[in-house]
Amino acid sequence: MAKSNTGFDWITILIYILLVGFGWVNIYSASLGTNNPVDFLNMDAPYGRQALFISLSILLIILLLSIEAKFYQRFSSVIYSISLLSLAGLFVFGSTIAGQTAWYKIGSISIQPAEFAKAATALAVAKYLSGIQTNIKDFKHQLKVFLIIALPMILVLLQPDAGSAMVYFSFAFALYREGLHFAYLLLGFFAATLFVATLAFGPLWVIGGILLIAVLVYLKNLKRKPNLIKYLFFAAVAVGFSLSVNYVFENIFKQHHRDRFNIVLGKEVDSRGIGYNTNQSEIAIGSGGLFGKGWTEGTQTKGHFVPEQHTDYIFSTVGEEWGFLGSTFILILFVLLMLRLLYLAERQRSTFTRVYGYGVIGIIFMHFLVNIGMVIGIFPTVGIPLPFLSYGGSGLWAFTILLFIFIKLDSERISF
Repeated sequence: MAKSNTGFDWITILIYILLVGFGWVNIYSASLGTNNPVDFLNMDAPYGRQALFISLSILLIILLLSIEAKFYQRFSSVIYSISLLSLAGLFVFGSTIAGQTAWYKIGSISIQPAEFAKAATALAVAKYLSGIQTNIKDFKHQLKVFLIIALPMILVLLQPDAGSAMVYFSFAFALYREGLHFAYLLLGFFAATLFVATLAFGPLWVIGGILLIAVLVYLKNLKRKPNLIKYLFFAAVAVGFSLSVNYVFENIFKQHHRDRFNIVLGKEVDSRGIGYNTNQSEIAIGSGGLFGKGWTEGTQTKGHFVPEQHTDYIFSTVGEEWGFLGSTFILILFVLLMLRLLYLAERQRSTFTRVYGYGVIGIIFMHFLVNIGMVIGIFPTVGIPLPFLSYGGSGLWAFTILLFIFIKLDSERISF
């Protein structure tokens, strides 16, 4: 094993500090009422508790950076196994909040293991793909790595927490970087498009489109003597998938998930029921204009028109009080963070560190994309936090662990 000590990447750390700091500022504003006294350390308020979570994150960072980098590679399987046990244990010892058995309650503190399982899975995927005999192009190895990703995903889905489970699809970025055929990504995109199109237009229109496309593609390639059986097979699979969509939607999706999809697709208008949060969020963001109404001056925010605004809908506070410019600043910070992590991942000599880095990028990107899309109304509400900004100890600590393990690995540039 060879390693070089290059120091910590302070650009990434600075972006982390800016996001966490700006997050607390907006959590403070979203937690205030119209006549709240100024008490920054009020532990009965979300901003006070978040300040405590941030303080504990500093201790967590010191611990993460003090551990030898090779520890994370050597014990990744143990960490992953513990995370699976913590998820499975919820069904025996967990507390149910808002219909989800997703938390362990320890006194007044609630811990959500699903948040930490993402980092553990990223380590396990990196460990497996960095094995000497592992070849992601081999179907046997594909099945094994898919199983590593699927186990925590299924346990999270059973809680049920569809939002957190969906994040596990982000590991496709790491797998693709290591050589997984592009056809898998294309297949996933095609399946998602078929699903949404069937819900929006109905199976008959979609099936008609599938058959038309199949005929056109076949005729275009007629000079190459295409295999008719292969075209018929893929068309039949696509048609069968489309026909199954309504059954899955009506019998497997829960009612609140169906309602949210229907609202996004324009099938239902419910600005006072299930669509209330998104509608109020859009109003808050739109009212911010170019420069915003000013910190703690947002009328939608101070009036608490967006329920639980300090958690999943924190970006609506940014939009109202900091306006288009403030929202753009946050978006730029996230883009810079992901580009920086991409640069760090690509300069690694270790396959383990590179794969883990791509896992970090994928998880942050998925949270970022879905949360922002949810807040501005282009994605259904699935309950997924905005990294580093949303309120919550589990979320903040989990993303801190996820990021700073990579910073530690990069600092030593280990070559296993």
